[in-house]
Amino acid sequence: MPNILICDDDRDILSALKIYLTNPDYVIFEAENGLEAVDIASREELHLILMDIMMPRMDGIAAMAKIREFSNVPVILLTAKSEDSDKILGLDCGADDYITKPFNPTEVCARVRSALRRYIRLGSGEPGGETLIIGGLELDDSAKTVSVDGEEAALTPKEYEILRLLMRNPGKVFSPKEIYSLVWREKPLGSESTVAVHIRHIREKIEIDPSDPRYIKVIFGQGYKMEKVKQR
Repeated sequence: MPNILICDDDRDILSALKIYLTNPDYVIFEAENGLEAVDIASREELHLILMDIMMPRMDGIAAMAKIREFSNVPVILLTAKSEDSDKILGLDCGADDYITKPFNPTEVCARVRSALRRYIRLGSGEPGGETLIIGGLELDDSAKTVSVDGEEAALTPKEYEILRLLMRNPGKVFSPKEIYSLVWREKPLGSESTVAVHIRHIREKIEIDPSDPRYIKVIFGQGYKMEKVKQR
């Protein structure tokens, strides 16, 4: 049964989210600021967090950074601002997705279902998955783990899916729009910055020198590809 934490300092928004997410299969936790969210996330097994950015005591960005120290649970940020800089800031700090207020109930439910499907599937450890090896990089799709030279790398669900897509197709160049469509399964409107942030995070976790990547290469004006590195 998925556990969902909703966090917003506006009680009306909390009430609205509870109504939108009314589902006998969901267990809903509530928090009114970032400190409460971090406390709940440290004590409970959560499968998804919906969190406002602008909150008292501790804002959503700071709270998410704290949560990322011990959990890769998907985080969807709720923000009243629509500027790209705010979205990029959230993604930079570890968010998986964002929804701009005022939000559409149908969109909220759809994004929640999508995030839960990905996270539960990636965490299920279902048998039968493939093992992909490129150089010192190994992705075990049965255990849903990634290791670099024998050391495990902690990827978020979307980072994992992007890396798996690239590793399954070494040498093939994917545009940001193609990556967004295949991983997020949505129309790739304004997807370039979102994909770029996730690629940077993946590089930071799998590359010895992210500024001079060995595995994920950028093909300027075209997109990204996984280099065909020989196994050590």
